[in-house]
Amino acid sequence: MATLEKAVVKGLAEDKGLYMPERIHKLPKEFFDNIQEMSFQDIAYNVASAFFGEDIDLDSLQDLVYDTLSFDCPLKKVEDNIYSLELFHGPTLAFKDVGARFMARLLQYFIRQEGDKGEVNVLVATSGDTGSAVANGFLGVEGIHVYVLYPKGKVSKIQECQFTTLGQNITAIEVDGVFDDCQSLVKSAFMDEELNRHMKLTSANSINVARFLPQAFYYFNAYARMKTELSDIRLSDRQIVICVPSGNFGNICAALFGHEMGLPIKRFIAANNANDVFYDYLQTGKYSPRPSIQTLANAMDVGDPSNFARIYELYGGSHERITSLISGATYSDQTISDTMRRCYEETGYILDPHGACGYRALKEGLKEGEVGVFCETAHPAKFKDVVERIIGSEIEIPERLAAFMKGKKQSVGMSKNFEDFKQYLLNQK
Repeated sequence: MATLEKAVVKGLAEDKGLYMPERIHKLPKEFFDNIQEMSFQDIAYNVASAFFGEDIDLDSLQDLVYDTLSFDCPLKKVEDNIYSLELFHGPTLAFKDVGARFMARLLQYFIRQEGDKGEVNVLVATSGDTGSAVANGFLGVEGIHVYVLYPKGKVSKIQECQFTTLGQNITAIEVDGVFDDCQSLVKSAFMDEELNRHMKLTSANSINVARFLPQAFYYFNAYARMKTELSDIRLSDRQIVICVPSGNFGNICAALFGHEMGLPIKRFIAANNANDVFYDYLQTGKYSPRPSIQTLANAMDVGDPSNFARIYELYGGSHERITSLISGATYSDQTISDTMRRCYEETGYILDPHGACGYRALKEGLKEGEVGVFCETAHPAKFKDVVERIIGSEIEIPERLAAFMKGKKQSVGMSKNFEDFKQYLLNQK
């Protein structure tokens, strides 16, 4: 058993496992009855209180939540019975801004509570948007240094510039390998006794409870906005389907925790690209991780999703329970491209490659009487060249994104060999 502070500061447990909340508190019926009258920030504070209220004083928690959510996550109708939950309105235009900003503030809160005990070093592996969200969430935060590990040549140039141009307390490490190699380096660092004696380490990947749990906020917000959107008809509490483009499975894991707290969602769909390990598990009951392959939806290029262990534990290892609530879908690059093109031609809505997987899964999987919400996880401009080529139309780069692209790249080259990474970290102090 560990305190929230230990789980956040350590990131990974001593036995190499992931931390899980000991209890999941149900939210009262009155909360859901009136949720459509509440702001996103108020909704999130109520959810956060149930998650974290026993470990943080409520005034500080409210400040954390309100400061984290300085932007909205709106719901947009794409076509009849299909809505996009736009999670790209934060500082780095990706869904991970919510979890990264919350974790940065929570970690700083704990550092201040315990006084000055040396710098905390955050290690984060990224296949795309995690690096930029974490780097910008922690940028300039006193007492914390961030090392972003990313696979060389396997993130978009726009994504890369969001974490390699910052400097200050952010170091970008360009690994000659794939995302799974980056994630392996991070996990190995946590397990290395000499390294942990040398420096205080934690993770900002979705293996950290402070990263993935706050992502539940926007699913409660989506339900509230759906109640408003469908106010002209009787909304059954069990007809909404949530579809989550899934890579490391932190995002859908947060949604499932929300469901356990009482969020009235009928079922979930995990939409994969060609990295279909979870999809295969749903079909066979066997979990067989394998090396990831590179796709258009690069943030989902994960061959051994860390948060599968949490989902498995949440449902007592029961394949029957998991498949009764979660279905899966898997799409090739060609199908992703076709989906983006057709959606734009038929609706005018521009999907990014990840959102395209979610949209397609709803198009194919919705049943009569159901209404679907899919996560549009990143602004299409983050994949400007790919998106423009597919839809045959130019998309505008938001000002915030253009500002990153003017910076100078600063990165450290690294092999995928752990000893090389360890020696590099040992030489930092």
